[in-house]
Amino acid sequence: MRYGTKGKDEFMHAVKRFVIVLSTLLFPALNCPAAAAEKVIIDSDMVMLFDDGVAMMMLANHPDIDLLGVTIVPGNTWVSEGTAYALRQLEILNRPDIPVAAGTRHPLRAARHETIAAEQNMFGQSSMYTGCFRRPEPASYLRVYEEKFSASPKIKPVDTHAVNFLIETIKANPGEVTVMAVGPCTNLAIAIRMAPEIIPLIKRVAYMGGAFDVPGNTTPAAEFNWWFDPEAAKMCVRAGFADQLIVGLDVCEKYRFKKEFFDRITAVDTPIAAMFRRAYGARFETDPAYSRLVWDTIVAAVVIDPTLIVEEETRWVDVDSDYGLDYGRSLGYASRGPAGTQRARILMAIDEERFWNLMVSLLTRQSDALQVK
Repeated sequence: MRYGTKGKDEFMHAVKRFVIVLSTLLFPALNCPAAAAEKVIIDSDMVMLFDDGVAMMMLANHPDIDLLGVTIVPGNTWVSEGTAYALRQLEILNRPDIPVAAGTRHPLRAARHETIAAEQNMFGQSSMYTGCFRRPEPASYLRVYEEKFSASPKIKPVDTHAVNFLIETIKANPGEVTVMAVGPCTNLAIAIRMAPEIIPLIKRVAYMGGAFDVPGNTTPAAEFNWWFDPEAAKMCVRAGFADQLIVGLDVCEKYRFKKEFFDRITAVDTPIAAMFRRAYGARFETDPAYSRLVWDTIVAAVVIDPTLIVEEETRWVDVDSDYGLDYGRSLGYASRGPAGTQRARILMAIDEERFWNLMVSLLTRQSDALQVK
């Protein structure tokens, strides 16, 4: 095709306009920074490995997660125990930069730990398991650490109380922090009672707690975390957070850690693999069919990758805090619930294959972790 002078000029002007428009559209995309890391606080009744410890390791090892801190609450463990276990596992990960803050020693109901046997006789039980209520409270995290690991900790908890740590960190990062409440809700409940202005500043709360369409695992009515401190759980689910995701027994009891995943994790030579071998090697050798639930790790996985969620329901949620047979029961209403209840997302199913692949990949990441014996 041939152009005259006028035609050439018009063509060149058109090309220039196209280039300018295209550059305008592409320049922001080419020069915009990478997406900011997801900021997370894990509020946990920490144990070694499954399930809180593995959840913490997954978060700490993921490049797109900024783990702002670990706050410790009583539940599976006393605060002194949970603090020692968090420090130990962060040492193994070589992550002294992640602060650990010890929290409230007891649930909100006064002296409940002193009368737990009578309570179980009155209200029934699905399990003899009562977490830290079944043993005396240790004197300090230092004593726990030294007795369990025959050494002194290489890192220490921060001086700030966990409740204050939550308040200060959320205020310093408004609208950006996901709080993973994977233990009883005591710390978070006290934080929003002390500083209710943080409620709209929290990006989301992701709970491990509750049992809506399945029986409880501590009493016929209640799941352990929300049974341990029903008053705190009720305060939190009614608080009006912008986004609430509940990972309860409805989803947690569908997925179990098995030997095939143990073999994949221990196929590498890392301190994490060594921990798994010590904890589960003999068990799987004796009983290759052994399996266990993984609870909090599911919360960590869907916080890291929300596309793992394949089924969820939205309900108005409450917790029964009347001291009786239903103490700690999770309540979910398909239509608007009682006055004060808030909407929350209840996780029902995840992409199982991708979940296990994510967990294994994060637990087998090569790092300069400390060789802690």
